Amino acid sequence: MEYLDLSPISRVAGTVDLPGSKSISNRTLLLAALSRGETLVKGLLASDDTQRMLEALAMLGVQWEQIGDSRDFRVHGCGGDFPVKTADLFLGNAGTAFRPLTAALALAGGTYKLEGVARMHERPIGDLVDALRQAGAQIDYLGVEGYPPLQIKPGQIAGDRVAVKGNVSSQFLTGLLMALPLTGRSFTVEVVGELISKPYIEITLNLLKRFGITVQRNGWSEFVIPGGQTYTSPGEIFVEGDASSASYFLAAGAIGATAAAPVKVTGVGKQSIQGDVRFAEALEAMGAVIERGDNWIAASMPASGKLKAIDMDFNHIPDAAMTIAVAALFAEGTTTLRNIESWRVKETDRLSAMATELRKVGATVEEGQDYLVVTPPASFTPDAAIGTYDDHRMAMCFSLVSLAAPVRILDPGCTAKTFPTYFDELKKISV
Repeated sequence: MEYLDLSPISRVAGTVDLPGSKSISNRTLLLAALSRGETLVKGLLASDDTQRMLEALAMLGVQWEQIGDSRDFRVHGCGGDFPVKTADLFLGNAGTAFRPLTAALALAGGTYKLEGVARMHERPIGDLVDALRQAGAQIDYLGVEGYPPLQIKPGQIAGDRVAVKGNVSSQFLTGLLMALPLTGRSFTVEVVGELISKPYIEITLNLLKRFGITVQRNGWSEFVIPGGQTYTSPGEIFVEGDASSASYFLAAGAIGATAAAPVKVTGVGKQSIQGDVRFAEALEAMGAVIERGDNWIAASMPASGKLKAIDMDFNHIPDAAMTIAVAALFAEGTTTLRNIESWRVKETDRLSAMATELRKVGATVEEGQDYLVVTPPASFTPDAAIGTYDDHRMAMCFSLVSLAAPVRILDPGCTAKTFPTYFDELKKISV
């Protein structure tokens, strides 16, 4: 297996220009494809996940072109009607492509097969399928009930109300909110139970509005989509920097940057539509010094030079919360991360993986069904070989261990899912 040995980093300082947000990139691509007119998507993320979406759209007959060597793409919308009515799509492990495309294609009147890598076939999708079936979609499981791969056949749109569980993945609700306007009918989506990752739904609602679709929200339990709406291109849309990716650099600053020379990320800030910018609030709770501008955030160490432990609910920012679990290694006291059961159905079972790898560097860890308790080691175990489980966030999180001790990251190339140049950027801010 390939690996990357990271030498100890004594200090960090500098500026990182963030790559585009994965969540915004794939939502925007699909909405642009479904719209009337052409959309210039500026600053699209270059990653495996966005590549899967671009490939799928091309197979569905949606035309797009990259503008030179830039990350700007022109998408020619199909007006809500995919030209290709029969296709087999491979979507890798890209949940931000698989879930919304399942919903959109289920209502598209065609015959489609959707599959991915082995891990994608272990990630549940039954709650989304159940909701789509309530709307008249015809979807069959080709393997294990409740999981991909899927076979979609032409259905008959029916009813005006669907219900979906909210406690497994917010991408299920996102898929429904993006797909149901295609029917031209009024639909109400009821969320059963607690809705996790609410900030990601706010991203979806914000982007729907940009593309001409209004959704009426009654708290977090009911969403009403008025009928007769059509997707319309905004002409041009800019993809914000990825707030989840910002977390690694901001945490690095909180651990090893001085107030005079902080770590600054650009592309997200006070104007961001991404909930993960609230990661900076968690760092502030740990004592870090945080500064914010409209399009930037900067982080440096507490005046005491040492972070402090926290006990916090991270249901609202589960992806960025992974970074807190590693930052806890540098805090005084025991840190508790609560309400993070959704980690178990991500690219890997992140709760189990995080607990296993934190112990490798010397931490004392308690793993619960929906929580993690981390007590830092008296001294780090040097040269720990960190397994990444083909999970980009595991690789990026554990790179922070190098701020205290040498560490080996196994399969560092898995960062290509969202941030292919991550380790290059980390090196740039290492002093």
